This record gives sequence, structure tokens and C-alpha cells, in this order.
Amino acid sequence: MIRFLTRYAPTVALVGALLVAWELWVRVFGGPIALVSAPSDIALATVQTWDTLGGATWITTIEGVTGFLLAIALGVLTGITLYASPIARRTLFPLLSAAQTMPLISIAPLFLIWFGFEISGKIAIVTIFAMFPIAVQTIRGLEAVPQFYSDVALTSGATPAWTLWHVKLRVAARQIFGGIRVSSAYVFATAATAEYLGGRGGLGIWIQAAYNSFRTPLIFSATFVIIALTALLVGAVNLTERALIGPADDDDFDN
Repeated sequence: MIRFLTRYAPTVALVGALLVAWELWVRVFGGPIALVSAPSDIALATVQTWDTLGGATWITTIEGVTGFLLAIALGVLTGITLYASPIARRTLFPLLSAAQTMPLISIAPLFLIWFGFEISGKIAIVTIFAMFPIAVQTIRGLEAVPQFYSDVALTSGATPAWTLWHVKLRVAARQIFGGIRVSSAYVFATAATAEYLGGRGGLGIWIQAAYNSFRTPLIFSATFVIIALTALLVGAVNLTERALIGPADDDDFDN
């Protein structure tokens, strides 16, 4: 616990100092309030509008979490499939890596045509964009497993399939979780952006409405909600990783 506090205390102190400086810049030194709201104004606006902001947050949360869970399943299965088939891996892995560079703004209109403005389209977008890092890291993690793990299992009578699922995946789990962690950092931002480009509700629509009415504090409120959701999801991924495969050597806070 002490090591945990020691590690994150500088970050908390820095964030606190930045918030104080931000508040002073707006309040004392005459910062442009219409352009950059003070943290206190953002907090007040968040509390005052939570009845509607909370509903928008719930929609984005459903889209993000559902899409993320689907992305984990599809990403890991895609990575395993491509790893198990050398021909498919050589053919599709470059395309899979390149697909990570697709801009959301060019893909979202297609999903609007296919799914309309319903929540299913946003879930599909989140799933597609979140699965690429997971699939790539699954392949790389399996490729990085030392050969002697397979040799020991096979000489002990295990089948190649059993070795893949029970040995290689366990050894590659740390790197697979690395891909999951990368994806988790963009899930809610992707969902909100998809909503902004075309949706019926959610934080993206909330930001669009706040922008159209020039209500700067509300834009910041939605932004900080997205950041908070992302932090919670990344934290959940870290806790799941620690529970399933234990802490990393440099991340042990038990003592």
C-alpha cells in the first residue's frame, strides 16, 4: 500500500497543482472565461445538469462496455486463428496492422448507413476499432513464447491444440493484456465520437448540443466524464490482469 501511494502521489499532486493553477488563471489573472471555464464552474455545471448528463453517460457506457467486451472476444479469437494458420497470418497480419490507422470519421458514415442512428451501430464501431490492438498483440504475444514451453508440453504427451490453449496463451497473457489495455484507453472516446458524428443520445450528442449553444462548461463536463470512464475501465483491466495472472514484477504493491 505504501509503495502504491508513493508511486501515484506525485501524479495526484501534479493534477491538483494544475487544477489550482487553472482556477487562478481564470479567476485572478483574467483568463478567457468564455473559452476556458474554471474547474469550479465545470464542477458546478456537472452537478446542475447531472439529470441529463447522467443519462447521456449511461448510453455511452453501455456502448463502450458492450463493444469492448465483444472486441476482447473477437480480438483474441482473431489473433489465435491467424497465429494457428501461417498462411493466413502472412496474408492478413499486415492488413490487420494497417487497419489500426483507419480514421473513424471515414468509417462512421458507413455504419450510419448500415445501422442508422441506433445504439447497435455505435457498439459495432467500438468493437471494430477496439479489436485491432488486441488481435495484433495476441499474435505477437504467441509468437514471442519461447519454444521450450511447447517442447516440454508436447514431449509430455500434450496435443498441439492443448499446448496452444493451455500453455502458450498463459505465457502470452501479459502481452495480450497489453493490447486490451491499449484498447480500453480509446473505447469511450470512440463511442462519443461516433455519437457526435451521428446518434440519438450519449455524451457525443451532449457535447454537440453544448457546442451549438456555446456552453463551454458543459463541453468540459462531458470531456471529464469520458476521462473518468476511461480511467475506471483501464483500472478494471489492470485489476483483472492482476487477479488472473498476478502483478508484474515492477508493479507489486502488496508490500
